[in-house]
Amino acid sequence: MIKGRILVVEDDPDISNMLKIYFSAQGYEVAVAGRGNDALERTRKQLPSVIVLDIMLPDIDGYEVCTRLRKNMRTSHVPIIFLTQKDERSDRIAGLELGADDYITKPFDIEELRLRVQGAMRRAERESLTNPTTGLPSGKLIEEQLRSLMRRQDWGLLYVGISHMEAFTDVYGFVAGDEVLRFTTLLLGEVDDKLGGPDDFIGHVGGDDFLVITAEDKATAMAESAVKRFNQEIGAHYSFKDRERGSIVVKDADGKEQQVPLMKLCVGVVHSTGQDFTDIREITEVSAEARRQACS
Repeated sequence: MIKGRILVVEDDPDISNMLKIYFSAQGYEVAVAGRGNDALERTRKQLPSVIVLDIMLPDIDGYEVCTRLRKNMRTSHVPIIFLTQKDERSDRIAGLELGADDYITKPFDIEELRLRVQGAMRRAERESLTNPTTGLPSGKLIEEQLRSLMRRQDWGLLYVGISHMEAFTDVYGFVAGDEVLRFTTLLLGEVDDKLGGPDDFIGHVGGDDFLVITAEDKATAMAESAVKRFNQEIGAHYSFKDRERGSIVVKDADGKEQQVPLMKLCVGVVHSTGQDFTDIREITEVSAEARRQACS
């Protein structure tokens, strides 16, 4: 099981390769980007647990990368550690003012960098900012987004769940279950990239529950696309025998075998038009009911 995802944004191949080898050996999944725009694209496609970001890059600098990440709803929470040769006080302050979480200068002690990476990830998890399995915003960040809906109009909300996942995990194990959650995260991101907007928000409520906030006129199409893709592609997570049968065999509390269908995605859609919400609990209750109806 990986400890987390690290995105190294560094145009010096010696440094980036060294960091990739070192952190991979420590149990992390490491991706490397040599340009600022590549880093933004990678982060958009798969959220890292932390970004180690050089300031001096061949296209846009690290300050600009940090600014764009912080302005985007989907990436604003990702911890950023600046790694650079600049050691002037003004440079450090500039990075921190833009929203960076930490700052370390070259030449650096790799053990110190490891501890700072671990610290940034722990802080994010402790503050309930991210889900450790998917890397998506959770806890407080989701609550903040739901509260912001009280001040907005023309929004749509997708409340997403995976039916029959508990049975799947019982048969295939929790590691396979985590892979399904990461697959769902990637799928929702791709659907949002294609049909949503740049200010959309994707969160992981917990378990197999996800939430997407988008524009009102985009919500239904996004829900339909997500359901269609998930139900078409989820078979890859099952054995050939289970795929052919269209179900898995599980035992109940009495030891009797029963067949459970393959997982499917259930999405409840809530629109702002015609609603008068005064509390986020009202939004979650309506969303939960919409999802229950979608699964029935």
